[in-house]
Amino acid sequence: MDMGLLLQMAVLLAVIGAFAGVLAGLLGVGGGIVLVPAFFYAFQTLGFDGPQLMQLCLGTSLATIVVTSIRSVMSHHKKGAVDWDILRTWGPGIAIGAVIGVTIAAQLRSDTLQAIFGILGIIVGVDMGLGRSDWRLRESMPVGWLRATLSPLIGFLSVLMGIGGGSFGVPMMSLFNTPIHRAVATAAGFGLIIAVPGMIGFLLVDIEPQFRPAFSLGAVNLAAFAIIIAMTLITTPYGARLAHALDAKPLKRIFGVFLTLVALNMLHKAVGL
Repeated sequence: MDMGLLLQMAVLLAVIGAFAGVLAGLLGVGGGIVLVPAFFYAFQTLGFDGPQLMQLCLGTSLATIVVTSIRSVMSHHKKGAVDWDILRTWGPGIAIGAVIGVTIAAQLRSDTLQAIFGILGIIVGVDMGLGRSDWRLRESMPVGWLRATLSPLIGFLSVLMGIGGGSFGVPMMSLFNTPIHRAVATAAGFGLIIAVPGMIGFLLVDIEPQFRPAFSLGAVNLAAFAIIIAMTLITTPYGARLAHALDAKPLKRIFGVFLTLVALNMLHKAVGL
């Protein structure tokens, strides 16, 4: 393989990791929403455009989320922002949904997972661009059958996109009257509950050697994982500082537009138009 191309991809992944870290700190969005399409284009450029390319992207993204979620939960816990009661009652359902998600994702072709990412990414992007934090469905978090339905759905959809708990968990908790800072902090815990079974499942996926980049274990590329983690650990605190200095609302809407365009492009490639 061309070493020059490998070095270019390493630099590209480092820049992407730095960008994802800043976004996570600034906007409270998980890095996976950026990392999955970034991994897709990086691995594709390297020539690993096989039928399991998206599994490799999802697995590597979820592996990074295990590390970043632990760090985020610990940071939020020190500030007393994590709602441990929500995590305790919603966690089992989210974990079950994540296990179901990775079991299904392991069986799907890359273009099918691309289409799923594209459709769900458009939904997340539109919510970021147009959603309002003051919208409410009810005054308290669901219990009973509604919690039993929503909790596995969050885990299931998140694994299919290779993302943590923020993109679906924060809007959901906000709609049920959870203060936004508490929702963001608690969603970091969702991310860990989603990412651990997701990563384990993708580590067990068998990728054919010709479609697997060097330093891959199952559907997790350890080289990309290491580069991304190194950069996000450095840049996330800077994003958090910027969040206190800037008005994040217009930036979040701009990112919503950007994400929608990325998701549309992924969907376009999936359907081959």
